[in-house]
Amino acid sequence: MKAANRVAKNTGILYVRMAITVFISLYSTRLVLSALGVQNFGIFNLVGGLIAMLGFLNASMTSATQRFISFAQGAKDYSKVTRIFNMSVLLHLCIGILVILILECVGLFVFNGFLNISHDRIFVARLIFQFMIVSTFFTIISVPYEALITSNENMLFYAFEGIVEAVLKLLIAFLILHSQYDHLAIYGLLTSCLSIFLLFIRRLYCRYRYAECKISLKKNYDVSLIREMSSFAGWSFLGSASSMLTFYGQGVVINIFFGTIVNAAQGIANQISGQLSTFAITMQKALNPVIAKSMGANNHLLLIKAATFGSKISFILLMLLVVPVFVEMPLFFNFWLKDVPPYAIIFCRLLLLKNLVEQTYVTLTAAIFATGDIKNLQISTSVLCSLPLLVAFIFFKYSFPPYTIYIIFIIYALLFSAMTLYFAKKKCGLSVKDYSINVLLRCFLTFICVFSVTYVTKFILLHANPLLQLTGIIGVSICTLLIAVWFISFTSEERKKIYSYKAILLNKFHF
Repeated sequence: MKAANRVAKNTGILYVRMAITVFISLYSTRLVLSALGVQNFGIFNLVGGLIAMLGFLNASMTSATQRFISFAQGAKDYSKVTRIFNMSVLLHLCIGILVILILECVGLFVFNGFLNISHDRIFVARLIFQFMIVSTFFTIISVPYEALITSNENMLFYAFEGIVEAVLKLLIAFLILHSQYDHLAIYGLLTSCLSIFLLFIRRLYCRYRYAECKISLKKNYDVSLIREMSSFAGWSFLGSASSMLTFYGQGVVINIFFGTIVNAAQGIANQISGQLSTFAITMQKALNPVIAKSMGANNHLLLIKAATFGSKISFILLMLLVVPVFVEMPLFFNFWLKDVPPYAIIFCRLLLLKNLVEQTYVTLTAAIFATGDIKNLQISTSVLCSLPLLVAFIFFKYSFPPYTIYIIFIIYALLFSAMTLYFAKKKCGLSVKDYSINVLLRCFLTFICVFSVTYVTKFILLHANPLLQLTGIIGVSICTLLIAVWFISFTSEERKKIYSYKAILLNKFHF
């Protein structure tokens, strides 16, 4: 019950953060697109796509480090937490240097006629790439601090930091809009400076807030621990790097065949997808420490229950936003942007469907990570990740349209879901049959129900005022979702638990 209360409290804090940052971020994107123009925005999305990858890489590496810290906290071994933090600082410093060397080698290759960028923008593109390398390094070495904050379930500071970051990004957008210099170069420079500033804030806070954040590598050096963490981080990084390169590779493949204008559409789709996914990821951020601590306390029953219910709630929360946005995508884009790049709408719709599929197994991955045995999962991930880009390249060779790549990635997400279920059964003792019935089938039926009702509503309100149409569709979608979730998504046992939580809250507030 205490774990459930902590998750509920932290989730509430993170939703306040999300409500503020999502609107700021979307408005910032509107300003950046207006300041840079479609072509420059496409170049930044292509060359500076590392920024988008940083969010993925940072989240993955933070989860890996947080797993060790939360595991030790669950086992009540607090002296080990200090050793883990120190070894994590050392490990991520080495990873950061390695990534810089790899990216510099990649840069020598991709700017030698490989990318489809106009000759007069090559110099700025190279400059942007160097700025992104700096951002990458400082983001990587900030991972131990973010992991420490997350494992201590300090979501209040995490929320504050996220709001500060969003506001600073908005300020950057205003600055480049009125800058006398090359807007693309200034945008890259300021974005790079932001990652350095965020590291400074996290480090300063952790040093004053947590006793275990005292760096003394000589005193806390632990050969067996660094070996265990290096092995875990190595396999984790293999899976993360392959997924990251696949994500970035989408932009490269699209650029080779279709140019920077279509890259701009991809960038817009990634923005929408990323902001809406935040709604579901927020809950996972609060749940992951509970999963890892359950494993540390050897409570396998709580581990499976948290991971199973987490996947279902993640899907529902994302669906809450995806369905009305999917149905009224053209209207949303016209409200949001002045100029909508070609293919942006269909890219975004397909990407949202892919994200929905991913929600059905995302907390299962956290459960597998909590066991510490991730070698086979990460090898399988890296192999599977290599396939979509290869298939897309072949299809584009035969003149298939740009959106084909997103259809391929939806199929890839389905295959990845099946693979994750296999490893969750093998490593965590998950019942695939129960999970398929209580999560996958229930989520699928809920989506079909909500989407069908919302889409019919669109045709009923087809000739109404655009604002009335949008309001009506959002209202119908939310009402249908609440009914469908209660009667289709939740099992009778889950409904009883929700009733019990309701009774506790009513007693607490004397209602």
